[in-house]
Amino acid sequence: MLLDTLPPSTRPPFKDPPCGSLWPAALQHSALLHSAQLRSRKATSSSPSSSRCHHSPLITSRGWGPQGWTHPTIAPELSRSDGRTVGRRTPEPEVGSVSGSLAASSSPVQAMGIKTALPTAELGLYSLVLSGALAYAGRGLLEASQDGAHRKAFRDSVRPGWEYIGRKMDVADFEWVMWFTSFRNVIIFALSGHVLFAKLCTMVAPQLRSWMYAAYGALAVVGTMGPWYLLLLLGHCVGLYVASLLGQPWLCLGLGLTSLASFKMDPLISWQSGFVTGTFDLQEVLFHGGSSFTVLRCTSFALESCAHPDRHYSLADLLKYNFYLPFFFFGPIMTFDRFHAQVSQVEPVRREGELWHIRAQAGLSVVAIMAVDIFFHFFYILTIPSDLKFANRLPDSALAGLAYSNLVYDWVKAAVLFGVVNTVACLDHLDPPQPPKCITALYVFAETHFDRGINDWLCKYVYDHIGGEHSAVIPELAATVATFAITTLWLGPCDIVYLWSFLNCFGLNFELWVQKLAEWGPLARIEASLSVQMSRRVRALFGAMNFWAIIMYNLVSLNSLEFTQLVARRLLLTGFPQTTLVILFVTYCGVQLVKERERTLALEEEQKQDKEKLE
Repeated sequence: MLLDTLPPSTRPPFKDPPCGSLWPAALQHSALLHSAQLRSRKATSSSPSSSRCHHSPLITSRGWGPQGWTHPTIAPELSRSDGRTVGRRTPEPEVGSVSGSLAASSSPVQAMGIKTALPTAELGLYSLVLSGALAYAGRGLLEASQDGAHRKAFRDSVRPGWEYIGRKMDVADFEWVMWFTSFRNVIIFALSGHVLFAKLCTMVAPQLRSWMYAAYGALAVVGTMGPWYLLLLLGHCVGLYVASLLGQPWLCLGLGLTSLASFKMDPLISWQSGFVTGTFDLQEVLFHGGSSFTVLRCTSFALESCAHPDRHYSLADLLKYNFYLPFFFFGPIMTFDRFHAQVSQVEPVRREGELWHIRAQAGLSVVAIMAVDIFFHFFYILTIPSDLKFANRLPDSALAGLAYSNLVYDWVKAAVLFGVVNTVACLDHLDPPQPPKCITALYVFAETHFDRGINDWLCKYVYDHIGGEHSAVIPELAATVATFAITTLWLGPCDIVYLWSFLNCFGLNFELWVQKLAEWGPLARIEASLSVQMSRRVRALFGAMNFWAIIMYNLVSLNSLEFTQLVARRLLLTGFPQTTLVILFVTYCGVQLVKERERTLALEEEQKQDKEKLE
């Protein structure tokens, strides 16, 4: 998302070290623990996140045992659509606890959390305000898109679309356009072939299906990137496999990070890029995707081998894990222990209603693709930020809507990409990572992420090990710094990635500091003196401010630092106090509606659990 131009086909590929901008949206969403993704509006990048057909357990505790990483404790997950990135992995809120910027402790104020209902009339007012504000901002964006359709600055990224009604289309997102034009048939052919051969193998020889997955994936890699690229990846796989035989987790993690760095920095990146055969538009995207995810998968394999030396994992197990085609280039990533346990089932059995969930997920992906196509014919949200003079003429409401819609688009794109991939994985009897929480429902840094696979990988092998229970300030700071350092390496070190990492690391820690402050005696007593409804309103106000902090911190990498400065200046300085307070109130209304949805889901889950206990 950082490149501004697509490298010419005549330029030697991978000449410059990658800086996140060379990554596809899916990769970047995977890597960005929080909601940022580095996307090039006019060049290469941007995309989606994971979706899932049913719920899986949440890994709640992990540690470092005498022989390496201890086996994670599995706890049933409260039915929820959010996952944490590097957030505090606390249990799901109980009777009233709130996971937010205010305290989420076991103190008496827990009774004032999301289980607290607000009057129906008040919630109706919030819905009315939010709907009206979104419609008003949308109208401003629509008018701006119509006015700018013929600007010279828009010529390269706004091109003819529905000519029969005279609508042009925003094509600034190179990767999205490539997926559904020149590479559409290739993607459909590759995934359809995988599904077909997987089904035949499951029917004829189910005990060999993992071998079929690996063989088909390896052949697809050879056909796409060439045999020398396959040999390059095999070299990294063998290196980490040998390290796993030594049984030293620190050595495996260190070697894994070194391998990852070799794909991010010159001169090794230039040398390794020479192993790719041929030249095509998505070559850099596929190179960095396949290489970087391979390193993470091999590192997971090595650490799990150290944690469970009695299981005697083989090199064949690693190759089966790494060359599973649906996950190979774009993720999501499953830790080795989960993948191995699921793919090793000789006679997998589907749960009741699982096929219906798979069909629904596939249908939602198709609907989302169509919706994005329609949206881009009316709203040029990717092109407008590239012209700061034009963006500066937008009304405050439209500018705020533009910043918000950029994050929503990234989430939708992630949902589409990982939704398609996870649909195939579900057909293969796998349980892929859960979908992320919709960006609209995020008002806490600790719950902000796009790819639960990367989230779980980092939490299991880095964040939880250093941060412990994530309740102490200093260990939490050390855990987040270490996690974001690895994330910076994953994205490709550069100035904008450093800035993004610092801002989101600060946001995550600041939430803990505020939580500790709210647990302080005088403040806790003040909140306890409030009514339960008023306490929820106070918390929602903090959530509204946090929501815009999340948007601004991630807008830095989604667009540009200049556009972020423009939005901040207009909404916080020149628009103060009227624009600032209006937008804050509208966001407050949205947070309250999100909290109400969370409250409803929590009550439904409790009722379900109570019913199961009675049975």
